[in-house]
Amino acid sequence: MLILALLVLGGVLSTLGDRLGSRVGKARLSLLGMRPRRTAVLITVLTGSLISAISLGLMLLVSERLRVGLFQLDQLEDRLQQSRIALQRSTAELATAEQERNLARQRAQQLRRELAPLLAQRTQLERERERLSRDVNQRDAEIRRNQADLTRVRQQIASRSRELKGLEGHLIALRRGDVVISSGQALATAKVKLERPEQAGEVIDALLQQANRTAFARVLPGEPPNRQILLVPRSDITKLETMLRQPGSWVVSILSAANVLRGERQVLGFPDLRPNRPVVEPGDVLASTTLEGELRESNQLARRLNLLLAAAYARAQRQGTLADGLQFDIARFNALVQELGDRPGGQVVQLEAVVLNKAETPDPIAVELRWVTPLVTTPLPARRRL
Repeated sequence: MLILALLVLGGVLSTLGDRLGSRVGKARLSLLGMRPRRTAVLITVLTGSLISAISLGLMLLVSERLRVGLFQLDQLEDRLQQSRIALQRSTAELATAEQERNLARQRAQQLRRELAPLLAQRTQLERERERLSRDVNQRDAEIRRNQADLTRVRQQIASRSRELKGLEGHLIALRRGDVVISSGQALATAKVKLERPEQAGEVIDALLQQANRTAFARVLPGEPPNRQILLVPRSDITKLETMLRQPGSWVVSILSAANVLRGERQVLGFPDLRPNRPVVEPGDVLASTTLEGELRESNQLARRLNLLLAAAYARAQRQGTLADGLQFDIARFNALVQELGDRPGGQVVQLEAVVLNKAETPDPIAVELRWVTPLVTTPLPARRRL
């Protein structure tokens, strides 16, 4: 539309300029002292210039791109040149970045290859750390067990020391007279489980009567038990009755408070109350020992078997029994001594004291000595304990 308008406008102005020039030529007008012919040429030139000016003005007025191209071309060329330079720089930087990225990929692949054995080593180190942690925990547990064993041994030493002092006291008493009741010896023991709390008094009276008869028979043998020689503090009896009224199964004992000589007229006692509970089950191993191959003498074998029984009884006492010793078949004991003495030379034997019956706190405990290892004709090498 712009081009069409310019063509139409140019034609109109050309026609007007031609007619104006013709009229000026015919009229033989003269401008600025020029000849008429030159004046007509001037008019024609001015008319053409006017056409060009109007066309250019119209194009500039209508077309923004033309205005920009005509007045801002140098700036646009500068911007274009700068853009080209920036593009070249960006292209170079992009190429550099692409090269660096390729190098980074190669470096990353190299690092992955280098990292793989490190990861494997880390996994191995973590497993080693876990193993060491388990070992440390096991060592700590072993140390705690050793400390517990040490504490138990110290307690046993203290207990044995107290027993030694008691034995020394018994020895002094024996030197002074005939001790028939030792300190702490049970005069009567009963397993009690009350159906009604009010039965506590009857049970305690019956137990005291039994303890009095036992004390009378030992202190004054041959005399009829027609009086009370056992003295127990009333406060202890009241406390015992209160505790015995509580539900549960109990073991009640009347113990001697001191050593008593034959012929004395009074026996001081005190009650002992403890819960009744299972102590051993059939098949429990209370103690074990190993007989060396060269141990064949009957007296030595009997001594070792007696030590085994003593260890078994000590274990039963630690577990809470109040039985006065262990029950075993003496005939079987002597037969075992004979069998061990007749075994082949160099044969190592392991023996165990095995429980035969279920026993609670006051019940007697029957044991049997058994062989638990096959016969060995040569001594075994010593094991190293870790």
